[in-house]
Amino acid sequence: MKGSRPEQAVLSKDTDLSKTAETKAVIEGMVDGLNDHRIADIGDFFSESFRWMGNQGCGTKEGLRAFQENWQKPFQAAFSDKVCIDEARLYMGEWAAAFGRQEATHSGTFMGVAPTGKTVEIRYMDFWKVVDGKIVDNWVMVDFPYVLSQLGVDCFNGEGWEAFDDGTKTPPAP
Repeated sequence: MKGSRPEQAVLSKDTDLSKTAETKAVIEGMVDGLNDHRIADIGDFFSESFRWMGNQGCGTKEGLRAFQENWQKPFQAAFSDKVCIDEARLYMGEWAAAFGRQEATHSGTFMGVAPTGKTVEIRYMDFWKVVDGKIVDNWVMVDFPYVLSQLGVDCFNGEGWEAFDDGTKTPPAP
């Protein structure tokens, strides 16, 4: 890259490292709450005005009520017997991150796909900002294309780059 470089890690550069243990406790409690399928009292972990910012297909939820109504309830309606399994967690001051999977039964309509009863794996990554014992921001990536593929839907219409991995397709030259 030529010229000046953009400033990096702007949001986390001034994190208070003395808050790491508090952040860890909030995140661990919140994940337990999600595994207990708590909706009404999930505000124990999230501020009323927190932002949940998801990738395409997930949307952005402004505030606790929007998260409950427009993420938790539809998600639980589509996927029952859901359990969240963080495969790794990192903590740094007011910041935490995790990646993992949810295992669930496809028991309700999801992205237009009628319930199949299949057990699916829902991969995700989360980044959280915790202030005063509550999550105020949550950046989320949920692998909906992978979920859909388990339900028999190829949202890439055969053009996914997995074909480069197995050699059935050659990447274009740069």
